[in-house]
Amino acid sequence: MMNNLFSIFDPSTNLFNLSINWISTLIGLMFIPYSFWLIPNRHFILWNFISNKLHNEFKTLLGPNSFNGSTFIFISLFFFILFNNFLGLFPYIFTSTSHLNISLSLSLTLWLSFMIYGWINNTQHMFIHMIPQGTPTILMPFMVLIETISNIIRPGTLAVRLTANMIAGHLLLTLLSSTGINMPNYLVIILIFIQILLLILESAVAVIQAYVITILSTLYSSEVN
Repeated sequence: MMNNLFSIFDPSTNLFNLSINWISTLIGLMFIPYSFWLIPNRHFILWNFISNKLHNEFKTLLGPNSFNGSTFIFISLFFFILFNNFLGLFPYIFTSTSHLNISLSLSLTLWLSFMIYGWINNTQHMFIHMIPQGTPTILMPFMVLIETISNIIRPGTLAVRLTANMIAGHLLLTLLSSTGINMPNYLVIILIFIQILLLILESAVAVIQAYVITILSTLYSSEVN
């Protein structure tokens, strides 16, 4: 019995005073090594196809000044978020991306690395980026303030976007599943059909959110080059 609706997101499994549920975040690493030993298998072909598509798109966004292999970071980020989003759709499996501990750690680390790299290596470019071209002189102080604030809140918006989308779908599925206890049989069948549709929608949201977070991180990276 749940104490409250949000208890489904609590990492409640404890061993030696540690929340073991967080280990589910690293389960995806177990599926990577065998793909390099069984070549060409379907898993490797699909992985390679998606990676090549993402590499071509990220390379276009990063521009010609990007380092070789720089897209590997964002491809890894995409697969990491995608796997954990999908893992949370299975019953009784902890959804790590529904917590700010994970999403904020990822977004804040990336944002800090971009900012440090940009201000150290491209200081003049970072200053120029604060004032859009054609801005009237009287509005320049306000534009600097607005650009600074929008830049500072970027890691928060990335983290909240991912967390909120993961929580919303899981809460809706939990609410629907808890309402079918005393329903007639025909309503239960309709409810199951609705839940299947929502599960398909949540699968699409898992892919879209992983893609959106990765694309935005790539765009933020391209701004400091």
